[in-house]
Amino acid sequence: MTRFFIFLGVATLILGGIHYYLWARLVRDTVLPQPWRMVATVAIVVLAVSIPATMFLRRGLGETTFSELVLWPAMVWLGTAFFLVVLTASVDLVRLVVWAAGKVAGASPMDPERRLFIARVGGGIIAALGLAATGASLRTALGRVRVKTLELPLRRLPPALDGTTIAFISDVHMGQAALGRAWLEQIVADINALAPDVVAIGGDLVDGSVEELRHAVAPLADLRSRHGVYFVTGNHEYYSGAREWCAHLQTLGVRVLRNQRVSIGDGAASYDLAGVDDYNASGMAPGHGADLAAALEGYDPSRELVLLAHQPRAVFEAAERGVGLQLSGHTHGGQLWPWRYLVYLQQPFVGGLGRRKDTQIYVSNGTGFWGPPMRLFAAPEITKIVLRSAAA
Repeated sequence: MTRFFIFLGVATLILGGIHYYLWARLVRDTVLPQPWRMVATVAIVVLAVSIPATMFLRRGLGETTFSELVLWPAMVWLGTAFFLVVLTASVDLVRLVVWAAGKVAGASPMDPERRLFIARVGGGIIAALGLAATGASLRTALGRVRVKTLELPLRRLPPALDGTTIAFISDVHMGQAALGRAWLEQIVADINALAPDVVAIGGDLVDGSVEELRHAVAPLADLRSRHGVYFVTGNHEYYSGAREWCAHLQTLGVRVLRNQRVSIGDGAASYDLAGVDDYNASGMAPGHGADLAAALEGYDPSRELVLLAHQPRAVFEAAERGVGLQLSGHTHGGQLWPWRYLVYLQQPFVGGLGRRKDTQIYVSNGTGFWGPPMRLFAAPEITKIVLRSAAA
């Protein structure tokens, strides 16, 4: 609880600064006439307060219809504010370059009327583009989740397994606004329609306790695959009661791989599937923490090895230990462009296919969303991975 209030305090300070910046550029500098100036000012203050207030309210009330109705507009505004800040900062950068060029060229200072005209035109463009980005990203996040098919050659995969499939989802984030039982039922139906050999869930499945989300996640029991359904923890499981979730998922027929390895297939026509706890799990729950060495104890290096690891940065160790393919999530593909470029400060890969030495890595955009129910240039996905034998 103390950690939550510290987070809430820091977030409130950051949000206050962001909203002041938007007010200064879009209301003060454009010199909106009354009463629009007052309306815009009050609206920005209310919207700024709504974000931490609704997060606090939802934490107190849990997942109820009322808390969801209150949270929805606040989270949409959070995404819209992000777009507005990016656009406003971009316009300010252009203005700075023009100003600097004028100084170098010795141009005369801009008269007040022209400055006001430019501020109003810029403000109008920012508002229009911000609303357009909001509409497009809402449509992407809340629309039908696409199935993305990817064929990956693996050098140690037995020829008899050429064409074997993995249906991979990650970052489902059940408990977020609009991601309810009916939505998950459709995800399960789409996965089952693929008739996969393996279903893999790459962490961040939930945002809430077992008690809150038991009914919502029940459709997971209907997942069907030839060789089973597997799950590894993500960081959000540790905010929601990882031990309880690991136990509950087992009752739904989902096997939790906690620094463990299993054989997929029959006899020589098989490969190894390993899974590790989230990269940051150590200290967040008793006995939890990523331990790839434990997962690979007794591993035969001549066998193909696929690793489930929530965070892409696990690939550095994976590459040193002979993993053929790592499947990860966590990044959401950036979720809201251009946020993905900041994610690179923490993760070596943000979305799509990459490679570290001899280890291939695929990072899913994720299936749900977190925070704003919005996605821009990072469509949600169910990934059908077709494994190909390099020897076939």
